[in-house]
Amino acid sequence: MVDNVGSKVSQAIGAYLNTAKIADKVSAGEDDSFSFGNLVKSAIDQVAKTQKKSEAVSAQAVIGKADLTDVVQAVTDAELTLQTVMTVRDRLIGAYQDIMRMPI
Repeated sequence: MVDNVGSKVSQAIGAYLNTAKIADKVSAGEDDSFSFGNLVKSAIDQVAKTQKKSEAVSAQAVIGKADLTDVVQAVTDAELTLQTVMTVRDRLIGAYQDIMRMPI
């Protein structure tokens, strides 16, 4: 379990460092391919990948080839990822609605 927490922390640090690199490239004008749409698309792709992994581990458990802790971990990861995307979506909709309410 401690190994899993360490893995999650290193993944979070890696994601932060990648975001910082992208921001540096964009601010320096080096990366014209970066856009908010690409960022959202990659996040949605990651959610889909996590959901598929969870389904695969669950299917393996049904036929007796996966441990229950692996199933719980995969389902928890998928749920957390989905909740994160839902929260970001709700914030984006709220920001859009605030912008639309602004007087011109």
